[in-house]
Amino acid sequence: MTETQATILVIDDDPALRELLRKTLEHDGHRVITAADGAEGLDVYRSVACDIVVTDLFMPGKDGIETIQELRMEFPEARIIAMSGGASTGDMGSLMDARLLGADLALPKPFTMASMSRAVESLLDGGA
Repeated sequence: MTETQATILVIDDDPALRELLRKTLEHDGHRVITAADGAEGLDVYRSVACDIVVTDLFMPGKDGIETIQELRMEFPEARIIAMSGGASTGDMGSLMDARLLGADLALPKPFTMASMSRAVESLLDGGA
């Protein structure tokens, strides 16, 4: 196991995907904290210094768009990766909206864990 590189907050209402992302990103050497929705994710971000937020866009309660907007208002320096399954239905609008509202990167679901790892590394290296 390598030295921890970053603290990453994963927000998604799908427990299986949360766990897969946690395992993948921990394998990459990161500390991973998870939240089941936007409200929980915002509470976590306010109390734990996170380097990157990975958030789904479509969740019950506070969705990813609202979460991104609140993060940007309170923490303009936050680095955010949005993810959404809307692309699989041909609806790329939500991911474009997420970018316009402050997400640094947007990944359409399904994506490979390698592409998520590359997205995280890109933000850690200062890219977007």
